This record gives sequence, C-alpha cells and structure tokens, in this order.
Amino acid sequence: MQVKKSVTFIIGTRPEAIKLAMVIKEFDNSKFFKIRVVLTGQHKEMVNEVLDIFRIKANNNLEVMVHNQSLNYVVSETIRKLNDELMAFPPDLIFVQGDTSSALAGALSAFHLKIPIAHIEAGLRTDDLNEPFPEEANRRLISQIATIHFSPTKKASENLNKSNILKRTFVVGNTVIDALISESSKNLIPNFLKNQIDDKYKIILATFHRRENWGENIKDICSSILEILEINKQVYFVIPMHKNKIVRNSILKLLSNNSRIKLTEPLKYNELIATMKLCHFILTDSGGIQEEAPTLGKPVLVLRNKTEREEAISSGSAKLVGVNKNLIINESTRLISDEKHYKKMSSINNPFGDGKSSKKILEICKSFFSGDLE
Repeated sequence: MQVKKSVTFIIGTRPEAIKLAMVIKEFDNSKFFKIRVVLTGQHKEMVNEVLDIFRIKANNNLEVMVHNQSLNYVVSETIRKLNDELMAFPPDLIFVQGDTSSALAGALSAFHLKIPIAHIEAGLRTDDLNEPFPEEANRRLISQIATIHFSPTKKASENLNKSNILKRTFVVGNTVIDALISESSKNLIPNFLKNQIDDKYKIILATFHRRENWGENIKDICSSILEILEINKQVYFVIPMHKNKIVRNSILKLLSNNSRIKLTEPLKYNELIATMKLCHFILTDSGGIQEEAPTLGKPVLVLRNKTEREEAISSGSAKLVGVNKNLIINESTRLISDEKHYKKMSSINNPFGDGKSSKKILEICKSFFSGDLE
C-alpha cells in the first residue's frame, strides 16, 4: 500500500483561508495525501467563519496575536510556535499563500527545517517595496526559498523568471476563483440589503483597510464617498468595516450619519459574495476583490496607487484611482451614469482563472512526489 504524503497548510488571514479552502479540500479528498491545517490566530473569528463555510477543520491554532502587535512580533512568534508544530508533525510539503507576514513566517520555518515549500499566488509584484508594505517584500522573500511556485497568471510567472526563478514555476490561475465559483451559485441576499433590492438605488460596495491608506488617505476616501452621494442621488453605499480600530474609527467618525451609507461589521465570505453579485460596482483597496469581481461582471475602482494585479487593469475590468478625490468621484459618477462605459468594464472575461486551479495544483504536487518535475 502506498504511504500517503503529509502536507501542512498555514493560514493566517481570512483571504488566505478563502484562497486555500478549495486546495485543502482537493488534497483532503485525494488518496495520495494526508493533511494538517494550522492557523496562526490572525483574523481568528473571520478565518473560522470561512473554514465553517467550506467545512474544513483546523488541527492547530498557534494563537500568536496580541493587541497592537508589531510585524516583528507576528513573524518571530509564528516562527517560534511553528517550529514546535513542524517538529511534532513533520510534513513532506508545506503550503503558504500569498504575501502576508504569516506566509513569510511559515516559509522561513519550513526552510530552516529543510521542508519543501509550495507557494500559491507566487510572482505578484509592484516593484515598490513600500506599496504594498510589507507584502511586496514578503512575497519576494518567499519566492527565493520556495520549492514549487504556483503563479496565477503568465505575467506573474514572468516576474519570477526575471528574478532568476526558473524551476518548478507553474501558471495555474488564482485559487480565489475556485472558491468564488463554489459560493456564488448560492442565491443569498444579506438581511441588511433586502429592503434595498429595487430600482431606486444602485448599490456600491466599498472596502478599504490597507496599511498604506491609514490616516489622511482614509479621510480622503470617505470625503469622496460623501461627494459621490451628493452628486448621485440614486446610489447607496455598503461599507464593511475592518476590525482594526485605526481604520474603523475614521470610518465611523466620517460616515456614520448618512442614511444612504450602510456601515457593517466584516461580512461573512458568503455575504460578501452575495453583496458583490448585487452591487453596481466596487471601490476597494483589496487584492482579492480585484481578482473576484470580473467573474461576477463587476467593475472595480482600485483605491491604491499601484497594484500587483496588473492583469485586472490591462484587461479593462479595473481602474487605478488611488486616493485622488477627483478621480474617485469622476470615475464613480461615470460608472453610475454612462451605461456604455459600464457595460464595457463589466463584460471582461476574468484574467485570473477558470475555477480549476486547485485541481491543477493537486496534480502538479502528485508529479513532484513521483519525481516527474524538473
């Protein structure tokens, strides 16, 4: 009887949980692998909500997070606790997703123990170490020590090649589309939107939380939203607020007294997908939403100066507006009032995949262990 290979998945944030969910399910259903799912404890409630949706059970929670923790604390404490986990349950392969500090810590822990590393969403770049911070540095560092690189697009794979990473790089699409397709088939309407689903309003979903937008940038985004509402009487904003008080307090202070703004707690993943399906377009600084929105036919205005999802911009499904108030207001108003422009942006095929990424990753890993990969 063939001995199953042991695979450990490291999950820190909710986006990591979403993007690893369908991969975990594929490996768990395979007769070739046995899996462990290890949480760092970041985004604790939100990660558990995603795991519940996809019926995934975590084997260990490192619970490294404390109030106002520094990036150095997150990385060092995760490495310390992961060392005990990996020594107790040594895997044949470890999976990390994306560019978070927990992903970096997971990769370093595995590297120090000479455990092969599979990196999902490899090769994203802005070529600016400060935008996004610290993600751009994290993903570059992970790429240097990873064993297998799963790129979402050809562009991402080319970025790896430019860094002289030439072996075991595979374009598989983005696993977030696998999760999206799985959940978007459900016809959920969140309770807070049931009275807004009519011809009276066009719903705009707005999400912003990234570190580079803290402070004055959040104030400018909020001010832009108020002006959009003043110019366009037929719109209604839904704004899920991040748990981080630096972000949340600014939003509450500036946007809590408008009847056409619904401020919510972070939406459950299935509620977020349902809201995306119902909205007219999206304002966001999220990376994942830039990837998801084209599948749902939703234009995206990106509240960042640079994006590593260049494919969304070049395809025409998204546009960079940064925190420039004039750009945010003008481009939003154009999507509200210019039907031809809206249809053009909303009819783009998703450049990030077809929903089969997890199956491709499974087959490549089987080939890795059988010795068929160069």
